[in-house]
Amino acid sequence: MSHFSNIKTQIRNLSCLKTALCDLGIEWLEGPRAVRGYQGQTRNAEIVVEQDNHYDIGFSWNGHEYELVADLQYWKQPLTVEGFLRQVTQKYAYHTVLSETSKQGFQVAEQQKTEDGSIRLVVQRWSA
Repeated sequence: MSHFSNIKTQIRNLSCLKTALCDLGIEWLEGPRAVRGYQGQTRNAEIVVEQDNHYDIGFSWNGHEYELVADLQYWKQPLTVEGFLRQVTQKYAYHTVLSETSKQGFQVAEQQKTEDGSIRLVVQRWSA
């Protein structure tokens, strides 16, 4: 029986996911690559975060989004699973907004991190 858990996300852009992980100082390996789990079990993922205990964390494409794949019993990150996903999702959303607005000719005019940890962005575009 598999010990792996798949946790759904709203992450669909691999490039923004990679940038988000880098921003957070999380070292990752590009796949497809095996995520190591209980008793030598593996799952393939496009992004793998190796842990010191040899039980990895991965992000695997399910056809719609990247799911977090891990054996949660062996989670060895400084944050809880929820805290980890919250930070990754926030940075991912930030980079997705920057990427999409840039494609439409916008530039960041103002950026502010609020007391609650959210990020406020003001973008602008000059028209002729």
